[in-house]
Amino acid sequence: MTEATFPQCRIVTERLLNPDTTERLLNKVVSVAGVRRMVLNGPRLPLTVPYGPSKGIDNPHPMRKTIRVGDQEIPLQVHVGTVLLEIESRDVIPALKAAIEPVFPDFTFYIQEGRYMKTEPSLVDYCKYGPNADKEMLGLSDPSSKSKPIILQGIK
Repeated sequence: MTEATFPQCRIVTERLLNPDTTERLLNKVVSVAGVRRMVLNGPRLPLTVPYGPSKGIDNPHPMRKTIRVGDQEIPLQVHVGTVLLEIESRDVIPALKAAIEPVFPDFTFYIQEGRYMKTEPSLVDYCKYGPNADKEMLGLSDPSSKSKPIILQGIK
């Protein structure tokens, strides 16, 4: 069996998304058939202040909320700026664009094609996950993070 290389794209908006917009966007993305993997990128929203004189004090942030995608509750750990997607074929992109256009009526977005996620294990992946790392999970989480990726079941 030959190794398949799946196309990747990213959804880029002109500003960071609030949790309500993120929830609407992700529900539209999950409803499109052909999306294999998804990563949310943006500045981290830590529970406590990580450094400085206030280190360890609670960090109340209005953008750290729990959103509902499909039938799952997901705590947002980043202030979403871009969404990286791995899709089954380039034919999915027009359907994806049509599905998410209603989410952004007030500001612009665009979909870029390219290579944004790792497809082969790196040394860090080998050290963290071992020699039998699941290739489906590569590039989906921060190697230094203690949390695991959240797996959503969308349309197949």
